[in-house]
Order: sequence, then C-alpha cells, then structure tokens
Amino acid sequence: MHDIRRIRENPSSFDCAMGSRGVAPVASVILDMDARRREVVSNLQLMQSRRNEIASLVAVAKQNCGDMTELEREAADLKRMTPLLEKKAETLTSQLKDFLSAIPNVPRPDVPLGANEMANVCQRIIGEVPQFDFSPKPHYEIGETLGMIDFASAVKISGSRFTILRQQIARLERALKNFMLDTHTNEFGYEEVCVPFLVNRECMYGTGQLPKFAEDSFSTMDGRWLIPTSEVPLTNLVRDMIIAVSRLPMRMTAYSACFRSEAGAAGRDTRGMIRNHQFSKVELVSVVHPSNGEEELERMTHAAEAILQRLELPYRVMLLSSGDMGFSAEKTYDLEVWIPSENKYREISSCSLCGQFQARRMGARYKDDSEKGFVSTLNGSGLAIGRTIVAILENYQLVNGKVMVPEVLVPYMDGLRELGESG
Repeated sequence: MHDIRRIRENPSSFDCAMGSRGVAPVASVILDMDARRREVVSNLQLMQSRRNEIASLVAVAKQNCGDMTELEREAADLKRMTPLLEKKAETLTSQLKDFLSAIPNVPRPDVPLGANEMANVCQRIIGEVPQFDFSPKPHYEIGETLGMIDFASAVKISGSRFTILRQQIARLERALKNFMLDTHTNEFGYEEVCVPFLVNRECMYGTGQLPKFAEDSFSTMDGRWLIPTSEVPLTNLVRDMIIAVSRLPMRMTAYSACFRSEAGAAGRDTRGMIRNHQFSKVELVSVVHPSNGEEELERMTHAAEAILQRLELPYRVMLLSSGDMGFSAEKTYDLEVWIPSENKYREISSCSLCGQFQARRMGARYKDDSEKGFVSTLNGSGLAIGRTIVAILENYQLVNGKVMVPEVLVPYMDGLRELGESG
C-alpha cells in the first residue's frame, strides 16, 4: 500500500516510478479520489462540530426557557444527514483503498529501469559450470530412468504439473529441507516456524497476493487460500501489531508446501519439476526498522547464496529491473542456478525488500520512546527445494545414469554418495 501523503507531495515522481513498472499515469486519479474523500470527511467534522455546538445552545435555552424550535429542527436535519455522509465517506475511502491496492510498489533508486528481464543486471557469477564428456540429460529423464520420479502416477492422482518423488530422491528432498533449515537457524539466526498451509483473505491481502493476483492462487470453498509461499503466514505474524524497536530485527524461516495455479504459464515448462502447481520451499522472512532494509536484503541474499555454495552448484546473482520485480518488491535479487540440459541459468531464489509496502497493508508498526512508524519487510527463498533437486540431478549426473550426492548432504542421506546405488 502506498503513502498517500507522498503522492500528494510529488505526483509526477510517483507517475514516473509507476511508468517504470508498466503502469499508466495514475497520480491525478488518486489525488482526485483523495480530494473527494477528504472533502466529505471535512464536512462530517464540521457537521459533528455544529451538532456539539447546538447541543450546548439547547442546554442554555432550556435553562433560560428560550425558544428551541429552530435549534431542534437543525439538530434533526444534521442527525439525518450524518449517516448519509458517513456512508459516503466509507465508500470513498474503500474505493481509494481498492485502487491503491492494485498498484505495485515504488522501485528504489538503484533498481535498473526496464520493461522485463532483459534489463536485469548481473551482479556476480559464482562457480564454474560443469563440463561433461557426454550429452547431459534433463532431470526428468534422469529421475524416471532411476525409477525415483513418477510423473505418470502424479497425473493419474492430481493432473498435470504435479510430481511424485520416490526412494532416494524422496530422501533427497527431506535431506535438503533439513540442511537448509539447519543452516538458516544455526548460522544465520532465523527462528524456525511451522506454519499453516491455509490462510484467510486478510493474510493474502497483507502480502500483496490479493486482490490483483487471485487467479494465481488456489482458494477453498470456505474462503481460505492455499499459500503460494510461507512468506504469507510468516509475514502476517506481525499483522496489526506494534513492535518495540528493541525486538527488531525479527528473522523467521519455515519449510512448507507451496501452491500456485500458474495461470499465466500455459505452455511453459510443461515437462518436469520446474513449474508445478505444488512444490516445497524453505522461506526466509525479516521484519526490520525501515533504515535497515538495504543491509538486511544483502544479509538475506548472502544466506540464500550460502546454500548454493555449500551444495557446490554454479549460480549467478541478478539485480532485477523495475519491470521484472514482483508486485510488492521495491528491490529484488534473483539467484539463478545453472541447468546443464538447457545450457542456461534458472531462478532458484528471489530475495526482495518490500519496504513499508506490506506493512501498510497489514498495519504492522514499530515504536520506541522517540519514534514510531511502519516496519519494513523482506522475504526470500532459501531455497526452492524442487528446483534445487533439478539442479543437483543435472549438475551431478554421471555417464552411467547415477547421480552423485553433494558432499554436504551425505550425512543427511545416511552416508549415501550416489543416487541409484543400493543402500
């Protein structure tokens, strides 16, 4: 949600920022709606003031046995008109809120301007891509040949864009979950949280999924929503709270299943595990003082990178352009892992600074003796487990069809060093 005062102060700057995100100029529309709302609210205040004044005059008239006819008539008119104006103010306020709710966050000044991923800027490349003396296979062929990824049964049970993992690859998913959570809690100080996979509408609104992106998520018949990521329940833990500055920063991590309709992805990545309706992820969420947002974003990105580095997977870090960022973000780093069968990098994590955008929607504030305001929120993948499995299968594949287990995961796999070996 946007601070209406900042739009009033510099509408042209707001329109410029929105233009960089592909949004047509809207400041004049917002200011017109705001002016009409403020006029009604002002009239309501004047009306209430006059009602209070009349009440005092009536009290004096009663004491002096004066004529109260005109005063009582005016009081009756004001009493009749007040609910009508209150309803109008409520409607105008709701309309303005709904309009602002559909407008994305303002990019930070250092975000590259551009309409799409072509304007993203590479920050660094880590690790060397593997060189094979054979033609590397895609993950879905590797998994099916091993008998450990079962797409046919998933289709029979749930339909397309679902996956069933078996045996050692199912164990690999569990190993990755535990390795990621252990790293983020023990080394980076994130509090582990176990969250619900179903949330109410207010939670989805608070983090920016609703109302604009309803078609991207799944809802239940009783009005709840399957989480697209545990960012939603984790961030909403501070909804409608006033947090003492001494408690900041708050850092939380959670493993969860994630559910996405992929409504806009028809025909894209239809094979394999890259783009499924259900996948698992370890999420990172931070709640910080607004002055510490940039520093926390670097810290969070470093935590996500640590997972890739210890898995010895080659990757790059991209600073996203204004047109490629998510709706609630004001600055985002994407971590992209190397996928040999495609000969390109693929997103495996997004770490985003949302500033006070989500906090305004949630009513999440901080306070101490000298100041108060809205907190800043951040979220990032630490990492997406399905895509991590994809990267391991492809980067660690062997000519005999087996797959080496990254050294850091061997203890989590009971000493197993190759997927496909008996054990």
